[in-house]
Amino acid sequence: MKKKVLGLLLSTTMVAGMLSACGSSATTTETPAAETPAAETTTEAPAAETPAAETTTEAAAELPADEGKVLNISAWNEEFKSRLTDHYPGYEVVDGTTGKIGDVTVNWLITPNEENAYQNRLDELLLAQDSAAADDKVDLFLVEADYAVKYTDTDYTLSVKDLGLTDEDLKNQYTYTQDVVTDSNGVIKGTSWQGCPGVMIYNREVAKEVFGSDDPADIQPLFSDWDKFYESAGKLDAAGYDVISSTADTFRVYQNNASLPWVDGTKIQVDDNLKKWVEDSKKLADAGYCNTWGQWGEDWSKGFYPEGKVFAYFGPAWLIDFSMAKDVEGSIASQGGWAATEGPQGFYWGGTWICAAAGTDNANLVADIMRKMTCDADIMKDIVLKDNDFVNNRPVMEELANDPSYANEVLGGQNPLKMFCAGADKIDMANLTAYDQGLLGDFQTAMGDYINGNYATYDEALEQFYTLALQRYPELTR
Repeated sequence: MKKKVLGLLLSTTMVAGMLSACGSSATTTETPAAETPAAETTTEAPAAETPAAETTTEAAAELPADEGKVLNISAWNEEFKSRLTDHYPGYEVVDGTTGKIGDVTVNWLITPNEENAYQNRLDELLLAQDSAAADDKVDLFLVEADYAVKYTDTDYTLSVKDLGLTDEDLKNQYTYTQDVVTDSNGVIKGTSWQGCPGVMIYNREVAKEVFGSDDPADIQPLFSDWDKFYESAGKLDAAGYDVISSTADTFRVYQNNASLPWVDGTKIQVDDNLKKWVEDSKKLADAGYCNTWGQWGEDWSKGFYPEGKVFAYFGPAWLIDFSMAKDVEGSIASQGGWAATEGPQGFYWGGTWICAAAGTDNANLVADIMRKMTCDADIMKDIVLKDNDFVNNRPVMEELANDPSYANEVLGGQNPLKMFCAGADKIDMANLTAYDQGLLGDFQTAMGDYINGNYATYDEALEQFYTLALQRYPELTR
């Protein structure tokens, strides 16, 4: 039974929290819990009707009428909440944790992601789904790429086709976004409004001071491979700047360019490109070209401000819009002081997928949220224009990439969408496994200790990685 998969992984994810104190936290990469925005007051929001499934070239699924009066949405931060609040027709804000769509109350179950708390809570809710009272059942929940397989390859998630989404609805999405949530039987079990190709985001003022130009065409050749990256880091260091905030900043770039999945059968694999990240990171840290603190902490984010003296961060569109303090006075982002270029290698990072929970009593409403938020071109274009997110609709993104009037204020008026579009088409999710989040976290913990000098050799740190990994996932082997 597929449900057993979630039960097994629940036991191992609970171990993850107990392991959080092991080793250094220098290179953890949890997605931050976003600050809760002030509840927006909408003018009279029209009462949402439960829409009939749209007719396309396929016969859409016919769902039983919704009976639920509460729509429970499980998430780890406020990002999707803000998207639904701002863009879903008829959504009304009630307070910070509640909304209304027609006569249905929307209940936001937000559990921050630190130390696996979000997954642990979601697992508990899904395992209790069959016996839960109607108003307590999870209807819709969100997942990230690093652990999507854990949920999509079980009976706890519904097929989007069974919800009425057709090939015609989904035809403009980037292929990789569907691959992430496709189960072992080839069934798509979720959908996303965003794509997450990444770029190197650099400080314009520092670029002009050190390199004589802030033009991406001039900066890219200086960072086009890792050897040039290191050479340019030396020039930045001589001028008093760190090339990046932390060695953790480049981990996703190296990891995305690995050839091997983390697990083959039950065997843990460490790709050569991950070892190269360790070697290159230690070289940077030992030279004093960057620090080694964990992402999302106060030290790491100092570089969002001029006094932080950090040249670059690596990230996708959501990092630029959602995480770099653009609404904080005095930040580099608030002054339009960043720019974007490809950097040494293409990569992706993160993304949020919407899954429908089996047992929902609001299947029509869940389906309509999926269709409107991830397939409706007008809504998706509005998300780009208002939120600078990179949306999961190729024609919309290509149109805006070629629109001379589109400008990202954080990036000083630059239109970065052509490089984002090129990156999105190259993303390959063939190596995705259900163990990715835990293993990449344990690897960074062990190797962070080595980079910081707590282990004499890489091999010693590798032994620590295997110890952590096998404690977390005892069913795996080395």
